[in-house]
Amino acid sequence: MIDAHVVRALDTLGVPYELMEIDPAFADTAACCEKYGLPLESAGNTIVVASKKEPRQFSACVVKATTRLDVNRAVRGLMGVSKVSFASAEETKALTGMMLGGVTVFALPPDLPIYVDDRLMELPWVILGSGSRSSKIKIAPDVFRRLPNATIVPGLAVDAAR
Repeated sequence: MIDAHVVRALDTLGVPYELMEIDPAFADTAACCEKYGLPLESAGNTIVVASKKEPRQFSACVVKATTRLDVNRAVRGLMGVSKVSFASAEETKALTGMMLGGVTVFALPPDLPIYVDDRLMELPWVILGSGSRSSKIKIAPDVFRRLPNATIVPGLAVDAAR
């Protein structure tokens, strides 16, 4: 079960966190925040991105839920590829062992690059996926500095169209 891997990874990082049990029907970020009274601007989404050409390359990106990942400029440049797209639900599950709505940066494959939007670092805490659709993690964003493959990236995300 992925939850145990995530908990071990978090415990290894030595950062305090809160594991919040949720109804899996509300695992998607906006629904979770609305149901449990959490501010959407304090939620982070982990998105797996893939290069279009073979051999496929992947990365995981974390952005505030109120922003949009800049796939065509920022991510493409970071990955050094000509075209990128969002990984499918099937690719994400095969790569991470996690379902959409539960994907987290903790317990990812060790060779997977992780890009974190710098706006997350301004928050006192962030709500992230836990690896499962039945819980979320509340944690200080400083944890991103402790992840071995993580890079804090200015401009990884752009303001979402309202």
